[in-house]
Amino acid sequence: MRYIFSILLLLTIISASLAQDFPSELLHEGKVTLANGDTLSGNIKYDMENDLIQIVYKGTIQTYSARKLMYFTIYDNTVDMFRTFYSIPYEIEPNYERPLLFEVLYEGKLSLQAREKIVTETVPQYSYAYRSSLNMTRTKLHYEFFFLDQKGNFVKYDLKKPMLYEIMSRKEPQIKNYIKKNKLKTDSRRDLVRITAYYNALIEE
Repeated sequence: MRYIFSILLLLTIISASLAQDFPSELLHEGKVTLANGDTLSGNIKYDMENDLIQIVYKGTIQTYSARKLMYFTIYDNTVDMFRTFYSIPYEIEPNYERPLLFEVLYEGKLSLQAREKIVTETVPQYSYAYRSSLNMTRTKLHYEFFFLDQKGNFVKYDLKKPMLYEIMSRKEPQIKNYIKKNKLKTDSRRDLVRITAYYNALIEE
């Protein structure tokens, strides 16, 4: 009986993993502004790994790379909110840059941007039947975060506190206290938005 239960649990976990839909795999109602100033409205599917979007416009599917985009906004039903993405030139390697898609998480004197991709990871799952751990694979969203200041400095954040404090050095003591007081994680998407919003409020005073 224990063996059957373990197998059923295993199958449930696998099924849930396979059934999961990520925002980039779905169509979303939205509006696109192209680099030439034209605007299009329709159902949009974005692909940040290849830096392009597809839009269903007037009954046809049209594809635009980041080079041809200015920005686009979608309503994401998976999180019940509007999301805005910009095409921004980014230095891939020294002396070479190309436009990439970035989601604006917070816009201010110091803006927080993000890129996302779907990754597969191996997770140990304990089996009572075999009294040992089995390796399970699951997919999840992985985020990379970037800060953009008013001088145009675009920095990839390494998810570590020292770098965050350096970026927000003008108000470092207050930021440290705010993170500690509210028990915020400096590698969490939601908490980084809160921290960035607080920092912008401080420098506006």
